[in-house]
Parts: sequence; structure tokens; C-alpha cells
Amino acid sequence: MGTAERSRAIVLGASMAGLLAACVLADAYDEVVVVDRDELRDDDLPRKGVPQGNHVHALLARGRHIIEELLPGITDELVSTGAVTGDVTGNVRWVMEGRRMPQPHSDMLLLSMSRPHLEQRVRARVRALPNVSFLHRHDITGLLTSDDRRTVAGVSVVEDGRSRELAADLVVDATGRRSRTPAWLAELGFPEVEEVEQRIGVGYATQYFRLPPESMGDDISIDVVATPETGRGAICARIEGGRTVVTAYGFLGDYPPHGSEGFLAFLKSLSGTDIYDTVKDHEPLGDPVAYRFPANLRRRYELMTSFPVGLLVLGDAVCSFNPVYGQGMTVAALGAMVLRDHVSRPGVPRAEEYFAELAEGAVDAVWSMTTGADLAFPGVEGERTEEWHQEQSYVGQLLEAATRDHSLLTAYARVVFLVDPPEALVAPEIQAAVRAASPDAPLAAEPR
Repeated sequence: MGTAERSRAIVLGASMAGLLAACVLADAYDEVVVVDRDELRDDDLPRKGVPQGNHVHALLARGRHIIEELLPGITDELVSTGAVTGDVTGNVRWVMEGRRMPQPHSDMLLLSMSRPHLEQRVRARVRALPNVSFLHRHDITGLLTSDDRRTVAGVSVVEDGRSRELAADLVVDATGRRSRTPAWLAELGFPEVEEVEQRIGVGYATQYFRLPPESMGDDISIDVVATPETGRGAICARIEGGRTVVTAYGFLGDYPPHGSEGFLAFLKSLSGTDIYDTVKDHEPLGDPVAYRFPANLRRRYELMTSFPVGLLVLGDAVCSFNPVYGQGMTVAALGAMVLRDHVSRPGVPRAEEYFAELAEGAVDAVWSMTTGADLAFPGVEGERTEEWHQEQSYVGQLLEAATRDHSLLTAYARVVFLVDPPEALVAPEIQAAVRAASPDAPLAAEPR
């Protein structure tokens, strides 16, 4: 800190990715400015710039670990302000292919809360950092560059019709899926960034309820997983304020209805009626709210042969995943750790090295998991290789075996919650356990 090249960093977007970026940049720059077009109020109401904020969100175990490391004590803060806690397998009821899975204890903490509640608490902690400030209600209109257009030197913004320029030694784009960095790069004469899309046509509808405490027993969440046959699923979760949120989803244009009656009928049509049975006799808190997610999208910045100095990209602006799996905030947290590593080194961060490590450390494995899972739905376009068929078959065998050896479900959850890498499921001891828990073996215990 205190050097000419470490005076000010600007973060575009007060998303979770932007907030975590600001947190790590605060340790390396004299001043960090977060710019967002929304009004950033001190409440936990959904904001316009996060249209998916009304729907079920998951902070996976790995993401919680990282946020706790960056903001010590944040877990206790979230709990004290209403987040519901439990065990990620012991208090989550998974219904897969119509079958209720066992609920072993995993020793992984689950925090269940709304996205606005989490974001508001994280924003308050980041805002309290002495060298971080926020410019809200500011539209970002472009990048400032050196005369040769090879170095980014800041951004131009507009507030209430008044334009101004903000100089910076580093600009981090965390504006999400609609990031304008690809267009800005083209304007500056840089190569076009390769984009990879997998169209999945997922549609959501979300409705809130106030249920009696005994409605879900010890369960914090019920997840009726979509099957390839129906392409329909739903998640029901207890959150702060004594509310329960239910998000139903369908693949390939099979969207849940917007009306309460149709919404309930959709829940009843799933492979298990657990969520329908839980909420059917209770008055909802308002009508269902819809959201659409057309495609998994990845921008391959790590493949670019040249990139401006002084500009980096993070979060959904790099890779936007099917929200069904709840990975976005955790991948943003993983990306923040990559960013922290690079800004801790002397000099201006090297974009080529940063994007290569971002791909390897935060994106590659999750992209493979997500797109591979989505290929299980017959209408999703993409190559289904022999390797993919083998992987799908093995996961099916593992989940079948998990009804007998419950430790296998914990191993599966550790991968799903991004604590362990996918290859952990093919470790010799896991494969041996899958073979030992064959369908002919007696059940260890009936799932509760």
C-alpha cells in the first residue's frame, strides 16, 4: 500500500462477487470504491439489480468457509439476525427419483436465509472497512484508458445526469451476467472473448409462506430434485423472519405457473409430493414471482492472447451457472480468493495469470459439474460422450448405494457443497464402499 500503482481500486457492481472483491482489495489498496446503479439501502429487501434475489439461494459450505475467513464472525452475525442453522445433510430432505434419501450427520454447517439478508450483512461489514466507500445510484458508462488504449485507468460514471471520471489503478468488473466488458474490449481493439453457452431454458416461480414450526419437523430444507423424465423440481427452505420460501423450477420452457393454484398443482406433479404436502393447507404470503434463466454462460478470458492492464473480471461476469444448483455465490467467493492472491503480489496484477488461475481454481470443475448434470435432461443440447455416460452411471450407483451406506451421501454432499473436488467421489475407498453397498445388501436403516 502507499505506492503509486496501489492508490485506488474500483469495483463495478455491489453484487456478492463485488463485495468480496472489495474486501480483499482493501488489504492491498489505499482506497477501494464500489460503484453500483442501485440504491444500496441498509435493509434486506430485494433490490432491482438482483432480479433473482426473491428466489431460494444457497450459500454452499465452501462459500461460507471463505466468507467467514474474509469477514470473521459473519456466521454468528447472520445467525443472530435470523438465519436458520442446521446440518447440510442431517437437516436437508433430498427426494431423488421419488425416493427420500437418508439424512446422516455431515458436520457441515448449513445457513438458510434469503439472498437480500446475506447480502445486506456482508455489505454492512465491507462498508465498515475504513478504506472502502460506495457510490450507489451511479451508472457506469465506460472505461478510461491510456492513450494507446492498452491500460485501463479508471471508469466514467453518471449520477442524476451528471457525468464524471474516476481514476483507478485497478478496475474489477463484478457486474454479473450482463457485463459490458466484452463490448468494451471490442471498442478498445482487443480480440473478442470466446463465449460458451449451454441452453437449458430454466424458469422459476417463488412463493413465500408462514408455516407452523412443526410443519417441516427438524428439516430446514426440502429439495425435490428434478428428474430427466419430468424436468421439474422444487426447493422449500426455512429462512429468517419465520418465513418459508418455496422455489419451483422447470427445464426447457416447462415453467411453473404464476398463479397460486397452478403453482400448487406444479408442486404436486413433482417426483415426490413432500413440498406440496407441507404447504398445501397454508395461506401464501403473496403471489408467485417468476424468473427466467436461459443458458449456462462462460466467457473464456483465460484463452485471450491479449488483455488490458489494470482490468480484471470476477463472478457471474466470467461464468454464470444454472441457479438450480446454488453455486454462484460460492464460485464468486472462490474467485475472490484468487483475486486476493494476485493483488498480494508486487506490481499490477497480470490478467493472463489471473484468468488462468481463476479458471483452474474456481470455474473449471463447477462448469463441468453443472453442464454435465444438465445434459441429463434429454432436450438440453450438447455432446454426451462415453465418459459422460460412465460418470452419470457411477453417480447413480453411488446414490443407490447411499441408501444402504449413509456415509456415501455425506461424501456426495461434500462434493455438491464444493468442499471436496469431484474426483473425491472416485477415490478407491469410495468406489469400494459403492461396490460393498450393492442393491442386494440389506438397508442400514430406513431414512427418517
